[in-house]
Amino acid sequence: MDFGSKVVKHRKAIFLASLILLIPSIIGMIATRINYDMLYYLPDDIETVQGQNVLLDEFGKGGFSMVIVENMKTDEVSALAKDIEAVDNVDTVINLEQLIDPSVPEEMLPDVLQQSISNPDASMLVVFFDSSTSSEETLNAVETIRGILTKDAYISGMSSLVLDLKKLCEREEVKYVGVAVVLSLVAMMVLLDSYAAPVLFLLSIGMAIFYNMGSNIIFGEISFITMAIAAVLQLAVTMDYSIFLWHRYTERLDARGELKDEEQEREFEKEAMAHAINDTLTSVTGSSITTIAGFLALCFMTYTMGKDLGIVMAKGVVFGVVASVTVLPVMILRFTKLLRRTRHRSLIPKMDGLAKHLTSRYAVYIIIFLVMLVPAVHFYNQQNVVYDFAKMFASNAENMDEEDIGFLIANNKLQEDFDIGTSHIIIADADLKAKDGRAMCDEIEKLDGVKSVLGLDAIMGTSIPKEMLPDELGGALLGDKHQMILVNSSYKVSTDECNEQIDKINEIINEYDKGATLIGEGPATKDLIEITNKDFQVVSAISIAMVFVIILFVLKSVSLPFILVAAIEFSIIVNLGISGFTGLELPFIVPVCISTIQLGSTVDYAILLSTRYKEERIGGKDRREAVETATSASIPSIIVSALGFFTATIGVSIYSNIAIISTFCTLMARGALISMFTVILLLPSLLMALDKLICKTTIGLRDAR
Repeated sequence: MDFGSKVVKHRKAIFLASLILLIPSIIGMIATRINYDMLYYLPDDIETVQGQNVLLDEFGKGGFSMVIVENMKTDEVSALAKDIEAVDNVDTVINLEQLIDPSVPEEMLPDVLQQSISNPDASMLVVFFDSSTSSEETLNAVETIRGILTKDAYISGMSSLVLDLKKLCEREEVKYVGVAVVLSLVAMMVLLDSYAAPVLFLLSIGMAIFYNMGSNIIFGEISFITMAIAAVLQLAVTMDYSIFLWHRYTERLDARGELKDEEQEREFEKEAMAHAINDTLTSVTGSSITTIAGFLALCFMTYTMGKDLGIVMAKGVVFGVVASVTVLPVMILRFTKLLRRTRHRSLIPKMDGLAKHLTSRYAVYIIIFLVMLVPAVHFYNQQNVVYDFAKMFASNAENMDEEDIGFLIANNKLQEDFDIGTSHIIIADADLKAKDGRAMCDEIEKLDGVKSVLGLDAIMGTSIPKEMLPDELGGALLGDKHQMILVNSSYKVSTDECNEQIDKINEIINEYDKGATLIGEGPATKDLIEITNKDFQVVSAISIAMVFVIILFVLKSVSLPFILVAAIEFSIIVNLGISGFTGLELPFIVPVCISTIQLGSTVDYAILLSTRYKEERIGGKDRREAVETATSASIPSIIVSALGFFTATIGVSIYSNIAIISTFCTLMARGALISMFTVILLLPSLLMALDKLICKTTIGLRDAR
């Protein structure tokens, strides 16, 4: 008994099992932790990450934030500092206005205390947490501190950003799926020949999504980007498998002759479904491999968020394939009568006329696309990639509630009141001589953009005896093996000025202490820039190579892989080039993910058309007739597939207030349409122009010439 017959025979058991499996899936999904810290995915072997571990292990400090207080008296600021220090998981609160003994003459105080830490209208507290930046403990502490702060007090920093991001994601994520489902449902009802079938498609895909997200419990946690878009993306890339099964099933139903009674009709439907399952399994297995390959290519990123997304999505495609040949057939057979009553004529017209037009003017289309390639490549190289997490967070900040963008308001206040854009931390040797430590701090303080340097030697200077420093300052900045020096910079993270400043600070600290490390959001982001620039090249090359090899074996051709990959790569260049032309800012992870996902998920359009072309050529048709038949037969399926992908993602791109999610979905939606038009308009032209080469280099086509 073949696989399809087994599914049909055991359909009741399969349906029951599919429902039961939802229980552990939902439990696993709830239990999977979501990580909102994008710096967490940096490799463990880089200095910034190792330095952060030293800060946590030796000093007991993980994340840190700045609290900006406006229009508050000195004693009120001190009282606030004590309240904050009493919060769980707050390790230390440094209020520099209160650190120096009041008996010390004002002229003896370092400039850093006189000019940078306090101004007539505002004060600043440095709050260190005893847990990492994005841990639940730190986020709870930030939430508690926000409750303590008055109207004119604000808390900035990465932990504050992560907290706002978490709240917004938790509020929007479910709505993403809802938007994608509604738009996909409407599109499928219009494009397919049934009103009820798309509902069953979405139910089976929904089960596959639950299985996929529930199985993430084996990883313990996933990134917020994976959590936000995995369901939408799985819906978009696996919808094809359901459509393919439906087409195979209805083709066999429509070919039946006269049947005597209802029982005979029922038996014929079971037989048709068994054949449809086998046909679908054979076809979607080959189709899904390219999609899986595209996602798995992300696993080669040094920045491990790519691996996080890649594995979850590759797993999701597998669940999608399994559901399309098990759960969906069972549902279709269960609701046969409803499906019969709701069938209608598809609105997609026949494409014979367009196919003839394309083959008769194929040279014109090749020239048009070659001309388009020049500006596409130019603007592709003009992409505005951003690494500033604040820009990646709020895409519509001016229209959002203040409670949703608390970190943005606090960061702006920090910039306005103290001209501080970011802060770095130097982890230096605890035994560094005071003279050298002071000289090092002086050199750093003279750098452009450095507002203040806060360390034991910087604060003590040469005139204040060490014994006059409070114990809390020594305990905060001095560990058993290392000392901590805080450097406040007026430059914003990820800017060229900030990165140049970081390079100069590293040069200075290495002169005085070869083992010193510079850490913080700025240095980590600089590492992120260097790592992801390399990742983009590596992952793109690997995804192209993997898809090339798959097409080579599927089509048994040396030339067709070059042609198909070139067509989709053109689409990717145009997609990313449009962003360069419009000035759309792309969060750093978007280009590398789009380049692999668009290739892996839309090259299927090209494989579909090329496979049919090859079949027609082997069947004895000449070049033009084979291309026309393949084009007219494939265009409806390509349109349905691409529009399904588009509708599943475009709604999320419009709805989401999180810039990185919105941008991601915008490019995926746009990429599906660009790939669709490229395959429909360019690929037939290339097959016409390169037919002789294809026949020479493809097994089974040598005699077709």
